[in-house]
Amino acid sequence: MLALTMTGACVAKGAAVYRQSRAVWAVVAFFLLSVFSMAEDLANHLEAVDVFGVQVASDPQISPDGKRVVYVRQSADVSTDHRISNLWIVNFDGSEHRPLTTGTYSDASPRWSPDGTRLAYISDRDGKPQLYIRWMDSGETARLTDLENPPSDICWSPDGKQLAFTSLVSATPPKIATLPAPPEGAKWAEPPKVYEDLIYRFNGPGYLKAAYSQVFVVAADGGAPRQLTSGNFPHGRSEMGGSAPIWAPEGKSLIVSMNGTTNFEYEPLHTELFEINVNDGSLQQLTHRNGPNESPDISPDGKFIAYAGFDDRYQGHQTTYLYVANRDGSNAHSITSKLDRDADGPRWAADGKGIFFTYADQGDTKLAYLPIAAGGSPKVVADHLNAGGNFTVSKSGAYALQYETPSDPGDVAVASLSNSKLNVLTSLNRELFTAKKLGKVEELWFESSFDKRKIEGWIIKPPDFDPSKKYPLALLIHGGPFSNYGDRFMLNAQIMAAKGYVVLYTNPRGSTSYGEEFANLIHHAYPGDDFYDLNSGVDAILAKGYIDPENLFVVGGSGGGVLTCWMIGRTDRFRAAASLFPVINWYSWVLTSDLPSFSTLYWFTGNPWDHAEEYMKRSVISLVKNVKTPTLLMTGEEDFRTPISEAEQYYAALKLLKVESALVRFPGEPHGLSRRPSHQVAASVYVLNWFDSHRKKP
Repeated sequence: MLALTMTGACVAKGAAVYRQSRAVWAVVAFFLLSVFSMAEDLANHLEAVDVFGVQVASDPQISPDGKRVVYVRQSADVSTDHRISNLWIVNFDGSEHRPLTTGTYSDASPRWSPDGTRLAYISDRDGKPQLYIRWMDSGETARLTDLENPPSDICWSPDGKQLAFTSLVSATPPKIATLPAPPEGAKWAEPPKVYEDLIYRFNGPGYLKAAYSQVFVVAADGGAPRQLTSGNFPHGRSEMGGSAPIWAPEGKSLIVSMNGTTNFEYEPLHTELFEINVNDGSLQQLTHRNGPNESPDISPDGKFIAYAGFDDRYQGHQTTYLYVANRDGSNAHSITSKLDRDADGPRWAADGKGIFFTYADQGDTKLAYLPIAAGGSPKVVADHLNAGGNFTVSKSGAYALQYETPSDPGDVAVASLSNSKLNVLTSLNRELFTAKKLGKVEELWFESSFDKRKIEGWIIKPPDFDPSKKYPLALLIHGGPFSNYGDRFMLNAQIMAAKGYVVLYTNPRGSTSYGEEFANLIHHAYPGDDFYDLNSGVDAILAKGYIDPENLFVVGGSGGGVLTCWMIGRTDRFRAAASLFPVINWYSWVLTSDLPSFSTLYWFTGNPWDHAEEYMKRSVISLVKNVKTPTLLMTGEEDFRTPISEAEQYYAALKLLKVESALVRFPGEPHGLSRRPSHQVAASVYVLNWFDSHRKKP
C-alpha cells in the first residue's frame, strides 16, 4: 500500500510537474515570441546608421518653359563616409524621372539657360569644383573653368552668351618681417602664419587665407573668365553677408549685394546693392542705409528692384521686410510692412505684376505671391517649404519648391498661380520609410509659467506607441537662438523616438516666425526666461500621463547646448543631459569665435571688459556649481562658431565638482557635427547610449 501510495504520489507529483512545465514553457514561448516580435519591430525602426539611407531633394530649378525640373539629389556614401550629390530631372507632371549625373561626386547649383537648351552647374568630378555646361538635347558636357578656388553663385546672362559667378581671389598676405633663408640642404619647419584681420578664421573654411570673393564673367562657349571687381573686401555672398549677383534684363550690368566698405568686419550686417557695369567693371551704389540689403531681383522691364532688408537697430532679431525701389535705388519703400514675419527671396513674376517670396509663420515656411498693385496683400500659394525656402519660378508662372514635412526629409513639389494645389513629384525615401516606421508627430500648445504666453511645440511618439505605458522623455532644444523648429523632418529626433523615447521640441521665446516682439523677448536676455518656457513644456507633456517622470532627459546643440546647460543649472529634474557644441562663457566665446563683432553689437550691450558682470550673469558657467545632472559634452575640433574650448571649460568645471560627465571630441568637424555622415551617426549613438545608461529601471 505504501508503495502504491508512493507511486500514486509520484504520479500526482509528476502530473503537477508536467502541468508546471507546460506553464513555464508557455511563458518561455511567449517571452521568446515577444523577444522575436520586439526584434522584428525594432528592425522596422529607424537606427542611427540610417543616416546613410536618407536622401534629400534640394535646390529645385524649374525650366524657363515650366515643363521640367532639375534638382540636386543629396545622399551619403557608406563606403567613403562622404556626402555626395548628383543632378536629377523630372517632368512637371512627374514623368521621366531620371539622373543627369552619377558618381560619388558633388554636383550642385544647376541653372537653366534662358532658352532652356543648356544647364550650367558646379562639380568636383575632375578633382576640384569647376563650372560645367550640359547640352540638354545631346547630354554632351564641357568644363568651362580651371579656377584656383571654387566658383559659386552662377547666373546666366539674358541672351545666354555669358555666365557670371563669384570666386575667391588671393590677395597679398600680411608680412611682419623677412625671414632668413635656410642653408642649402637644410629642412626647416614651415614658416609662421600671420593674420591681421578681425575675421581670420571661419566655421567651415577654417583659418582663412588672404583672399576676397570677386565677381567674374565667362563666355558660355568657353574661354578665360574675366574678373570684374577688385579690392580687399568681399564682393557678393561671403562670410560677412551679401548675396549672389543677378543680371539686368538688358544684359549690360549685374546687381550684387555686398558688404563693400573698409569697415565690413565691424558692421557684419551692413550690405548695400551695387550695379556693376559688365563692360568696364565700374560700380554704382544703389542703396544707402545701415543694415542689410540683400537678395535683389530686377523686374522684367528693368525699371524696378525688389530686395530684402531692414534698418539696423542692433537688436538680437529684426524683422526682414521686402522693398521695391526704382532701378537707381530711389523711392525705396517696404511692401510687407504689415507682415510681422521675415520676408525673403523675392522673385518677380514674368509679367511683372507681382512678386513671389517666402516667410515662416509658426514654424512653417510658406511661399507667397504679392500683387504690386496698390492695396495688394500677400497670398500663400504653398506651404511646407524647407527651412531655407528654396523655390524657383518659370516664365509661365509655374513654380517648383523643396517640399518638407515631419515625415518627408525633402522632395520636389510643383504648382502654379493658376493651380496652387501642390503636386509632390518625387518620393526619394519611400522604400526606406516603408521598411522603417516613423514616429507620429503631434502639435502641442501650452502656457509658459513665467507670463502665460502661448508656446508652440511638437511631440514625436515612438512607433507602435501605447498610451497605457510610461515612456522616457527627451526634451530637444533648438539653436540659433533666433531660429525655429516646425513642420519639418527631424531625423535625429525620429531616431530617438525609434529607441523608445517620446521627443518634445518647442519654440520658446526668442524663436522666429512668431513676430519681432516674441523673438526679442531674449534681446540682451539670453539665456533667461526661456527656462520657464522649456520647463513648462515638460510639465505640459507630463500632464498627458504617458511620460515616466523619473526618466526625463534634455539635449540641444549650439544655442540649444547653451539652454541645456541653463536648464540643468536651474533644475535637477533631468536624469541626464547632452550639451552639443555649446557656449559656456560668453566672455571667452566673444574673443575666440569666428564672429566677435556680431555678438558685441547684437547680443550684448558692448565689449566684455566693459560689461563683465552682464557677460558672466548670462553665462551658464555661473550656474555650474548647482549642477548634479550627469552631462555629456560633444564638439567638433574644427568648430570656430562655438570653439571646443567652451565645452572643455564646462567639462573641467563638472569634473572639479565631481559631477558625472564625459567629453567627446570629433576630429575634423566644424559646427554642427555633420561633415562626415559617420560622425552624425556617432553623435546620435553617444547621446542615446548616455541617456539609456542613466535611465531609472523599474
